[in-house]
Order: sequence, then C-alpha cells, then structure tokens
Amino acid sequence: MNTVLTPSEIPLPPASGGWREGDAPGRRQWHLQDKALPLEAGGELPGVRLAFETWGRLAPDGSNAVLVLHALTGDSHVAGPAGSGHPTAGWWDGLVGPGLALDPRRWFVVAPNVLGGCQGSTGPSSPRPDGAAWGSAFPFLTQRDQVAAEAGLADALGIGRWALVVGGSMGGMRALEWAVSYPERTDALLLLATTAAASAEQIAWADIQTQAIRSDPNWRGGGYHDAAPGHGPHEGLGLARRLAHVTYRCEPELAVRFGRAPQGTEDPWDGGRYQVRSYLDHQAAKLVRRFDAGSYVTLSEAMNSHDVGRGRGGTRSALGRVTARTLVAGVDSDRLYPPSQQAELAAGIPTADRLRVIGSPYGHDGFLIEVEQVAALVRELIG
Repeated sequence: MNTVLTPSEIPLPPASGGWREGDAPGRRQWHLQDKALPLEAGGELPGVRLAFETWGRLAPDGSNAVLVLHALTGDSHVAGPAGSGHPTAGWWDGLVGPGLALDPRRWFVVAPNVLGGCQGSTGPSSPRPDGAAWGSAFPFLTQRDQVAAEAGLADALGIGRWALVVGGSMGGMRALEWAVSYPERTDALLLLATTAAASAEQIAWADIQTQAIRSDPNWRGGGYHDAAPGHGPHEGLGLARRLAHVTYRCEPELAVRFGRAPQGTEDPWDGGRYQVRSYLDHQAAKLVRRFDAGSYVTLSEAMNSHDVGRGRGGTRSALGRVTARTLVAGVDSDRLYPPSQQAELAAGIPTADRLRVIGSPYGHDGFLIEVEQVAALVRELIG
C-alpha cells in the first residue's frame, strides 16, 4: 500500500541535488584524468573526473562506438529505470536497447556526464583537491573544454574514432565541437535542435535564469554546498527551471494541456494557482532534488559561450572542417532553437544532407520526446 506524505512530512531537499561521494553509484563508471585539463579561457582544472555509462561491448577494431551527449539538465543515464543512484529514468530510453536504433548487441554506446555537471563528473558540487566542494572557485568552462575532457575519456576506453556522435540542444553543441575539433575521430554526426553559436536571445534567457539563482540569498556566492537541507538556493534554481521550461515547450501545447483552468479547487482570484503554474511548480520541485544550482550556472554560461567559429575564421570556415556524414534536424515548433539555426548548420556543413524536420507539438523538448523520429535519423546514418 502506497503511503501519501503530507507537505510537512516530505523531507527537505539537500543543499545540492547533485550526486555526492557516498551516494549509490548506479550504473556509473568513472574516468580520472592523470593530467590537469588546460582551459580555453586560461588556467587549468586539476583532477578531472568524468562519470559515464556504457551499453554493449567495444568491437576488437573499435569500429562500433557511439557517443551520446546530453542536454543541460541531463546526465549519463540515457537508458534504464530510475532507482538506486539514478533519480530519473533514462532520458532517451526508447533509443538504446535490444531491437532499438542503438542496439547494444551491435553498438558500444557511451554516455558521459558533462564536465561541470553534477551527476558524478567534476563540477561545482564535487570536491576540489583540498576536499571541499569547488563551489564558487570552479572555473569558467566552454564547450571545447568539455569536449577535450570527453576526448580523454575516449582515449582511456581505446576509442580512436566514433561511428556516430549524437546530441541535442547543449549536447548538439558538443557534438558539433567534436566534429570540428576532431574531424578524424568522428565518422557520422547527428545534430538535433542546436546551433552554430548561441544567439542573443538564447543568451538573454539563460542570463535571466542564472541571475535568478545568484539572487537567491542561499546562493552564498556559490558556497552553499555545506548548508543544511532546505538551505540551498532552491528558490532561485526553481525559478530558473520554471522560466526555462516555458521556453522548452510552445504556446499551442500549453493552451491545449492547461488553458486557463485552475488547479483543482484552487481559485486563482483568491491566491490559488492555474494548472499551468502547478505544472511549473512540479517541474521546479523535481529539479532541485536532482540537480545542483552551481552546475546550472556553469553549464548555462558554457552554452552562452558556444560559438563554433571562435578563433577559426568564423562559422563558415569552422563548419567547413566537418568531414563526418551529417544529418541536422530541427523541431518544427521549437521557439528556443528555431529551425532556421539548424538550416544554417545544414547549409554550412559540406557533408550534411538537407535539413530534416521533426514534427512535434512539444517545442524544443520534441528532440527528447519524439524518439521514433530521432531513431529513424540514427538508422539513416548508421543502419
């Protein structure tokens, strides 16, 4: 019999919702890099560790490796149930598994938690060399730094070349960086709902979210990780999540799902909520229990720094470096990363086919939800 807890009985969320030392490892494996990682903005990051998960076995000739890269609040848990060590089920559960597009009987699938993340990889909530959490001392990262760390993981796994690199949104930024920085190591490339460079509007949305987090009194300059449960920057992180989630969806879907309906018996004219607010409250409450506010800031700023043409003679010159067989797809209802940005990628990458469009009523999140359409693109690239 399920026990329903009253609000007062629900445990307070920890200061950070990220994975911490001593937590159940789940399916995670770890790679610790021996050398410090030089950073694009200057300086270096010592003791870099990446958490990752794998499915299948690497072929003797290393030809069957597939790299799957997650978006902002994702992690290494691409497939599999929620459970010990994994607060949520796999975010692309219908893509990896027997009989699916990425069948582990054929492919060796690797999914790292991004550098700067909070689910086992080095980030603001993880310990620095002196044992304390990095917190506000964690350095500024770019997508190129994150890909350099992933290249170190590939080396450790004995993978000289990926059969496919696939990612959407922030994961698509890193997938593109892989193909531009390491064209000799990227055989095929699938870019979903992403861009060659963060736009002014995307930077603006992300900046509002990071300011919301930094404005929380419990942010403590980023040094909140030793705070008691309930005393992390949960209000700021929750507000950031609410705002982000609206940009991830689209107006027609919200209208159909919620309209102007009140939440249950609540009266919006008397302090109650509309259903759509209740939905956003739910999304915020979930995130603060599984994510770290410092990682949200770090990764958002890395996304804002994304510009594949930086230091490479501009976007056209950078995209010209790609030699991988490439498919680029956008979501027709995406208002955060509109299909015009994917059209620029498809037109600029010499090896890209025409732009593909994922039909979805779910906005930017369509690249996560429309798994069958994504699977068809994967099969088109690698059979």
